[in-house]
Amino acid sequence: MRHIGIKQARQELPDLVDRAEAGEEIVITRQGKPVAKITAIPRSPKTLPSLMQFRRSLGDKGTPAADLLRSERDAR
Repeated sequence: MRHIGIKQARQELPDLVDRAEAGEEIVITRQGKPVAKITAIPRSPKTLPSLMQFRRSLGDKGTPAADLLRSERDAR
């Protein structure tokens, strides 16, 4: 975590934002006391396909799970 004075932060703001985006935390100080922190906003997670699209992507490969469960149950 880097500490930087407010006057220097004003001059270097674009660089500080780039560094925060890369994962660094920057603390801005006024007269040596911390007053603010620049951090990256968490990225939104990748959107998942709808359930219908997911099911279509699975296809008709192999034995259905229900049939496997029935065969295991009947074997006991």
